[in-house]
Amino acid sequence: MSDPRNFRMQTAGARADAAVDQGLRAYMLRVYNLMALGVAITGVAAFLAFQFAFADGQLTAFGQAIYLSPLKYVIMLAPFGMVLFLSFRINSMSISAAQTTFWVYAALMGLSLSSIMLIYTGQSIVRTFFVTAASFGALSLYGYTTKRSLSAMGSFLVMGLFGLIIASIVNIFFVSSALQFAISVIGVLIFAGLTAYDTQRIKEMYFESDGFEAAGRKAIMGALTLYLDFVNLFLFMLRFLGNRN
Repeated sequence: MSDPRNFRMQTAGARADAAVDQGLRAYMLRVYNLMALGVAITGVAAFLAFQFAFADGQLTAFGQAIYLSPLKYVIMLAPFGMVLFLSFRINSMSISAAQTTFWVYAALMGLSLSSIMLIYTGQSIVRTFFVTAASFGALSLYGYTTKRSLSAMGSFLVMGLFGLIIASIVNIFFVSSALQFAISVIGVLIFAGLTAYDTQRIKEMYFESDGFEAAGRKAIMGALTLYLDFVNLFLFMLRFLGNRN
């Protein structure tokens, strides 16, 4: 005869696993919702900035300020500053303050990215966005479901990212089309891999015992990480799929 105690232990274990799975799904859903809202804010901010920048085919005063004046450098660097601020201060901020900072960062990023509408056609930008969204979804799903550890690949990709940044800075001075093409290809590969790696890492950050504040901060930082992966993947893919004006 089977021992009733074993049955009770198995039942309790199954309930515990179900509770963890439910909590993990809620946590990851929160991460994806925050990330998607950040992308939406960026898109709306970029579109509105571009609309206000032009009137009758000419740059308005607003357009001259954000595209031609020294203010453009402030707009370019402001998102980077916001990322550093949020990363270093997240543990001392309330959840509402951290979310607000993320929304402000997403809006500033949209203002900065509005300049791509000067370079590429609107149709190709939209097309590239949907291709990026589909690719991102598939890669993130792989990172979430795979049983294989991606930590080794992640370390390699992070080193590759630093190399990519150095190569991009070098190409500012040498302006090599061949190097630019290589940077674009490598950029797509790096951020494709980082999407899967970061998804797995964010999933592994979840702990059932986390309180509301800890879980909220993890969700915001996870959303910021995936947001950066998505935006960079989009920008590198735009170099291949975008049609120039």
